Amino acid sequence: MSETTPLRCSSCGDTFVPSAELLARFPGWTPRTCTRCYRGSSRSAPRSGSRSRARFAGEEQLTLAEVLDKYRDGPDTGVFTDGSASPNPGPGGWGAVYVVDGEVIATDHGSEPHTTNNRMELTALLRGIELVPAGTPATVYSDSNLAVRTVNEWAAGWAKRGWRRKTGPVENLDLVQPLYEAVSARPELELRWIKAHAGNRWNEYADSLATAYARERL
Repeated sequence: MSETTPLRCSSCGDTFVPSAELLARFPGWTPRTCTRCYRGSSRSAPRSGSRSRARFAGEEQLTLAEVLDKYRDGPDTGVFTDGSASPNPGPGGWGAVYVVDGEVIATDHGSEPHTTNNRMELTALLRGIELVPAGTPATVYSDSNLAVRTVNEWAAGWAKRGWRRKTGPVENLDLVQPLYEAVSARPELELRWIKAHAGNRWNEYADSLATAYARERL
């Protein structure tokens, strides 16, 4: 798609042209809504039957700068990760930020054109732990209780059974297995759940990274 090709917003019906920066950042991805509708969707109640207005329901869709300006609470040291897909399954993204005493040490984020919430949460954890130098103690936070329990409680048993659950195959094994092995090889790291959208500054920052693929500004 050319950067000058006009698109029609699936929400308001107006035509818009995505920025060259946005298209270059995510090759092959086509925005479905204009910036005005996309940013306004989190402030308006979703219309019945309108998928575009329901994207990232309950999330503010703040830029990184806006997150830092708005939020102050929560732990200020650790790795904070987040992932999402909207609709689920559908386009999705993941983000991770490594922070020490409130200072950003490293970040990483990415997206996939068709994925699920769980896959993005697991990817965020896997990439997040890579931000911490080997041997450096750190807490790695995720707001996905499922992802955290998968690694902390269930994966060891699955590994002993040849990576199978008692009820069948392990879902997302291509992510679960390397994540478990990476965490097992890093005893200095602790995976911990953190509540989503509770005003925790760096969790909100990770959320902003995870949904950056759908914005024009990081």
